[in-house]
This record gives sequence, structure tokens and C-alpha cells, in this order.
Amino acid sequence: MARFYQSQPPSAPPAPEGYGWGEPYPAAPQTNYGGQTNYGYPSFPPGTPPNVVQSFQMADRDRSGFIDERELQQALSNGYQRFSLRTIRLLMFLFKNPMDPLRIGPKEFTELWSCLGQWRGVFERFDRDRSGKIDATELKDALYSLGYALPQSVLQVLLSRYENASSRRVELNFDSFVECGMVVKGMTDKFKEKDPRYTGSATISYDAFMSMIIPFIVQYDD
Repeated sequence: MARFYQSQPPSAPPAPEGYGWGEPYPAAPQTNYGGQTNYGYPSFPPGTPPNVVQSFQMADRDRSGFIDERELQQALSNGYQRFSLRTIRLLMFLFKNPMDPLRIGPKEFTELWSCLGQWRGVFERFDRDRSGKIDATELKDALYSLGYALPQSVLQVLLSRYENASSRRVELNFDSFVECGMVVKGMTDKFKEKDPRYTGSATISYDAFMSMIIPFIVQYDD
């Protein structure tokens, strides 16, 4: 059986220059960001860059120390660009706070921000014509570089989400690229839990299969 991923678990995407969105940042004093902030927030990880803290604080208007999907959309827009709610909901699912699945705190937000910065580095590396979009071939190459060897049939199903009647060529902006990449990564990670030896096959029950797939279908919908 063909493997949809390489025999070894893919490493994390290489980080771009700087941090997060590819912009350099001054080192944050750990004493300021490693514990409670002036606003009474739960702890940010030690060394969290000031721009990440600021983006979170600006979105958290009620000073609860947590942000919901609308606030997350605003926070990420402050950092780089506006993400669709569909992508935001997927990110909320993948980086959810175990104590509050409808909101994320500073720790989850910092991890998410860093992850998006890594995906941005991959996107820019494979956007060879610097158009701000990548086509099907570039998407396949980008995913393969991360260890996801998707067959053409699976790739077409993934891209069908973004087909436009006015154009026969599917191109993805960064928002859609993140959505595709995180769906592939998330579902592959779930499958690997059932295939710890990385054989490309696993025996699972119907209930387990549905439990793996349904959350992605629901979160991935409009």
C-alpha cells in the first residue's frame, strides 16, 4: 500500500527569518512575559516576542485572558493578514485549550503564531514567481518537502474546494494554503496515532475512523 507520508515523521517547517510572520523582533525580557502580565493574563511562554503579546492583548477586549474565534481572526489580522473564519475555526480546533475548547489562551496563541510563521516560510519558498499565490504543482512540492507525499487523486480532492468557475487553474493564497496544509497535517497526525511504525496502513474500527474524520469535516466547513 502506498504511503501518503514518508517513512519518517516530517519535521516542522523551517522557520523563516525573524519570528512569526518573518519579521525580525527584539528579544523579549522573560521577566515581563514569562508570568502574569499587567493585565492579569495567564502566563505567556518565556521569551514570547512583544508583538505577539500585543496582538493578543489588542484582541482580548474584555481582558479575560482568552480569545474566541472572532478575536483570533482580529489578532492574526493585526499580525499579517485577514484569515477566513473557516481557517480560523480549523486553527481553533487544532490549537484548542483543553480546558476551554471555544477559546484559546496565551500559550496556545503563541504556539499558533509560531506555527503560522513556519508555514509562511514554506509558502514563500514555493511561491517561486512571487505572485502571492501557489498553484497545484507548487502545493504538491511544498507538502512533499514536509513529508506528505499526496497522490494526485487526493491532491485534486483537496484542491476542488478552491475551484473557481471563471478559471481552470486553481491557485491558493496564504490563507487557503494554511487551510490545506493544516488539514493534511492534522489528519495525517491522527492516522499516525494508529500507525506508529509508519507502514502506511492501519486497522481501525468504524467508530475510531469516524471520530478521526468528523472533527475535520465539521471544522473545515463554512
